Amino acid sequence: MTLYRTSPDAKVLDYLCDAAHDGKQVAVVVELKARFDEAANIRFANRLEEFGIHVTYGVVGLKTHCKVILVVRRDHDGLRRYAHIGTGNYHPGTARLYSDFGVLTCDAVVGQDLTELFNYLTTGYRPKRAFRKVLPAPTLLKKALLAKIEREIVVHSSASPGLIQLKTNALEDVDIAAALYRASQAGVKVDLLVRDTCRLRPGLPGVSDNIRVVSVIGRFLEHGRIYYFRNGGDEEYFIGSADCMKRNLESRVEVVIPIEDPLCRKELRTVLDVQLSGDHGEWEMQPDGSYLRRAPTVTSRAVSSCSSRSRRSNSAKRDGAGSCDPKGGAPRGERGAMSLLSSDGMEGDAVSDPDSVFLGQRLKNHWKNSACPWPYKLTPDGCGSRNPVAALARRIEEQK
Repeated sequence: MTLYRTSPDAKVLDYLCDAAHDGKQVAVVVELKARFDEAANIRFANRLEEFGIHVTYGVVGLKTHCKVILVVRRDHDGLRRYAHIGTGNYHPGTARLYSDFGVLTCDAVVGQDLTELFNYLTTGYRPKRAFRKVLPAPTLLKKALLAKIEREIVVHSSASPGLIQLKTNALEDVDIAAALYRASQAGVKVDLLVRDTCRLRPGLPGVSDNIRVVSVIGRFLEHGRIYYFRNGGDEEYFIGSADCMKRNLESRVEVVIPIEDPLCRKELRTVLDVQLSGDHGEWEMQPDGSYLRRAPTVTSRAVSSCSSRSRRSNSAKRDGAGSCDPKGGAPRGERGAMSLLSSDGMEGDAVSDPDSVFLGQRLKNHWKNSACPWPYKLTPDGCGSRNPVAALARRIEEQK
């Protein structure tokens, strides 16, 4: 597996050591240059080596940022590869605070691609490696994204309009931004969910009329990445560890994987639709680079997109989504199941203040009579109050 960030209480470290103790062959790629975690990762690497685990430190000149686990197991019908590819770190602390995506799969082609990837990461040898589904950076990902944007321009027509939707932490790469500008000028609609820095400016006449940029701020930090292309009706969905930044696309080892299972695609479509709907007080970038908060609709009752995703995630758990075959075989569905939200499942009540909903049932009594603990101030635009905690407390009293 790859290990970018984790914590001393992470059970994954114990499981790796247990597997090595039981005679399994274990290899871990530890990134020593993860910012602020350099010393911790050195300690983790030494601990793993004490148990006989083969620890490597990636490829010289590249930071290993991908989040991948590959398990090769002898099943009743022969050897089978199981894989997990995600957008978030294997870190129990951030798993409760970040919103991420991950896919668990036993797809044979994906397993073969990841075998090639780990052969590269553990040896540093650079022959020409053939990847059939996985898009790794820095070798293929950027070229593939640019090609898909150009393809969307070519297939765009009035009968079948083009559509590109990207969800990422940041959009900074100049080539990607220029390609999206060209797509907009060709009439392709471009929807961008960018939580942090965005180099691109939407709504510029004749340049980016068909582009909109939305930032979602809520209970969980939006950390997942989705790449969607309509492709003339033959839709493509991708998730992975890479942001649209020069450092991710050119100086890091990243992995992006296509999502082919219909149920997983439906979940991703729901996430994109909810966060782009404008019903939950999202922030939209203006042509001058400023952000204006959308007013929530009355019918939505200002339930945040994070809260609605948490409810769907908990509902999927109750319904057994993503469970494994009780006989011990592969996960149900050849390509596995997707976990949409890394959290503890804590939900908040549906209140009318979108900036209070993320506090959750467990916190509202604690903070009921407290001053707002955040320096973040809301504009008095009818979407909320200057003190979300006090606003929530007032509504609790009114409901009584």
